[in-house]
Amino acid sequence: MKVDYGYEIHIPKKNVARKYISLYDVTNLWKVNLSGAWRMIYTIKQPQREDTEIEILSIWLDVLDIISHDEYDKIFGYRKR
Repeated sequence: MKVDYGYEIHIPKKNVARKYISLYDVTNLWKVNLSGAWRMIYTIKQPQREDTEIEILSIWLDVLDIISHDEYDKIFGYRKR
């Protein structure tokens, strides 16, 4: 994902499932379509730091779920056709 920034898909804030807001207090959510119809759901955040610290910018990627396509549809409220 560091090399190919177009690999992941941003989930708009209005579509973020309540599960992730209540469990993880996320402000952004991303997904990656994995092989075999699996989905990886993750968020990006910057670590907390003290005001007196000088820090090289670092970003944490927290994987929240690796779920099947059916489970993804359930969590995000999509229906089968």
